[in-house]
Amino acid sequence: MSTREHVSTLEIPEGISVSLEERTISVKGKLGTIKKDFTKLPAFLTIENNIVKIEPYGTRRKDFAISKTAQSIINNMIKGVQNGYKYRMKIVFAHFPITVKIKDGKVHVENFFGERKARISNIVGDSTKVAIEGDDIVITGPHLEHVSQTAANIELSTRVKNKDQRVFLDGVYVYSRE
Repeated sequence: MSTREHVSTLEIPEGISVSLEERTISVKGKLGTIKKDFTKLPAFLTIENNIVKIEPYGTRRKDFAISKTAQSIINNMIKGVQNGYKYRMKIVFAHFPITVKIKDGKVHVENFFGERKARISNIVGDSTKVAIEGDDIVITGPHLEHVSQTAANIELSTRVKNKDQRVFLDGVYVYSRE
């Protein structure tokens, strides 16, 4: 097999600008700019005629997988600056009413199982927005990794320990990804 079969290409849509500077790809669109560092990626990255080319160093199956992963990451960046990502989470409680507040770039989950201390989780990224709409928490932003990591941080902060999770269903759970 030649290396030409392992080259991954990705076409850049109109209205999106992609630039490569010292193995850092930045994607700019109507919702903002996303930068990703690819210094540890064992592949050649080039941008020519609105096409991003990812050519791995080797010719093994592992190298092909690496180039496809990089292609998927860049594709998610393009989708993010075009449309953005939205995660919806549901606040679920049986007895103690849970209240959620946003303070200083952190999400505070208060009165979880009647605890006096709030459970705190970080909001990842500058462009990630968190809003509370009734029993829902809506997390939006152009960067998929930041939006999904923020949702995971909130979900993990309300994890039930030392109890049967089938019985004690209290917590905050992701129910929709858009």
